[in-house]
Amino acid sequence: MKARGIIIFLLLVCVGAVSARSGYRTQALADSIHTLQVRPASDMLAPPVLLLGGDDRIVISFDIFTEDPDELYYRVVHCNADWTPSALTEVEYIDGFNNQSIDDYALSFNTYRHYVNYRLELPNEDMRFLVSGNYVVEVYPDGAPDEVLLTACFSITENVVALACDVTTRTDIDYNKAHQQLAVKLMHPRYEIRNPREELQLHISQNVDEVSHVVAQPLYVRQDELEYAHRPELIFPAGNEYRRFEIVSRHYNTIGVEGMRYFAPYYHALLRIDYPRVGSDYVYDETQNGRFLVRNSDTDNADTEADYFVVHFTLDTGRRLAGEVYVDGEFTHGRRDETTRMNYNAETGVYEKTMMLKQGAYNYRYVEERTGKVDAAPIEGNCYETRNEYRIRAYHRPMGARYDRLIGYTRCR
Repeated sequence: MKARGIIIFLLLVCVGAVSARSGYRTQALADSIHTLQVRPASDMLAPPVLLLGGDDRIVISFDIFTEDPDELYYRVVHCNADWTPSALTEVEYIDGFNNQSIDDYALSFNTYRHYVNYRLELPNEDMRFLVSGNYVVEVYPDGAPDEVLLTACFSITENVVALACDVTTRTDIDYNKAHQQLAVKLMHPRYEIRNPREELQLHISQNVDEVSHVVAQPLYVRQDELEYAHRPELIFPAGNEYRRFEIVSRHYNTIGVEGMRYFAPYYHALLRIDYPRVGSDYVYDETQNGRFLVRNSDTDNADTEADYFVVHFTLDTGRRLAGEVYVDGEFTHGRRDETTRMNYNAETGVYEKTMMLKQGAYNYRYVEERTGKVDAAPIEGNCYETRNEYRIRAYHRPMGARYDRLIGYTRCR
C-alpha cells in the first residue's frame, strides 16, 4: 500500500501535463478596465454556465475609468475544451449577427472615482447560441477590431448526461491530511458514447481556478455508465477557506477592515493584518469559494453608485519568502504581475499591496510563485476539512466531429 501511494504521488508531480487552460481566459487587457464580471443573470455568485436553449442569460459587466463613454463592440468566438478557437464558422454556432455594439452603459453617480459601467447580456435579440461548448466574448473599440480590451469566458451545456460526484479526504496519497479526491460517475442512458476512452474528457476545476484537471480514462465502463476514480488527476490540494473582507460603506468598518480613511481624492480601506495559516488548525468560515460581489449598503444600484476604494493588504510572514507573493481571488482573474504582486517592506518586515477595488464583498488568499509554480500552501496551508467547490464539465467529440460538445456539467462539494 505504501509503494502504491509513492507511485501515485510521483504521478501527481506530473499533473501539469494533464491540466488544461492553454487558450482564452477571462481577463482585462487594458489598464483602464476594472471589475470585470461574468455571471448568469439568475445567480450572481454562480459560475458562468448556461443551459443550451434555456431562459437564463450570461451577464458581462465591467467599468472603464473615463469621464465619457466610448463606443465599444463585441464578437463571440466558439472554443474547444481547452479554450482555443474551434473549427466552426460563425453561422454554425450563432444565430444572428456578430460584431455588435454594446449599447447598455451608464456614467457613475455620486462617486469619487468617475467611471462608465458597461453591461452586456447574452443571448439577446441580436444573437442566440446554436451549439454547446465554450465561448469567449472579445470587446474592442469602434473601428479597431484587433485592439481587444478584454476577454470574457463562459460555457453552454446540453446536460444530456447526468454527472454525480463524491469528494473524500481519504485519498490515494494521504488520509485526512492535505488532499481531497473525487470520484465521478457519468450516466448516459439516452445518449450514445461509442468510444468513451477516445471521445470523452472530463475537465475538473477547483473553486474559481480557471485551470482544469483533465481526466480522459474512466476506471470502469459499464452499460450507460462510466466511473472515474483512483486517478491522480482526481486528487487536489485541500487548500484552506478563503479570507474575506467587505467594503460596502464609507461610514463604518466591516468584515476584515481595520480602518477607513479619506485621503484625497479617494477613500482608503486598511485591512486587518494577515498572517500565514500553514500549520494552524482548520477554522470553518462561510465563504464564496473565491468569488466577489459588487455591493454598496447605501444604494440598490451598485453598478453605477458603488465607489472605488484604495484597499491596503498587509501580510506578516515574519521573514521574506523565497518566491514572489501575490494576492489571489476571482477579482484578480489569475493575474501574476505588478497589479497583484505584493512588495516586501524590509523596514517593517511585512508584505504590502494596495489595489483599487470597487465596493463589495471579496474573497481572497495569498499565493507564492517559486520556480514557475504557483502554490497557496506555503502561506495558506492545506486542511482536509476545507469546503471546496468542484466544477465538472464533460466534453464529447465523436469521431469526425469538428468541435467539443459540452454534454454535461455539475458542481459538487
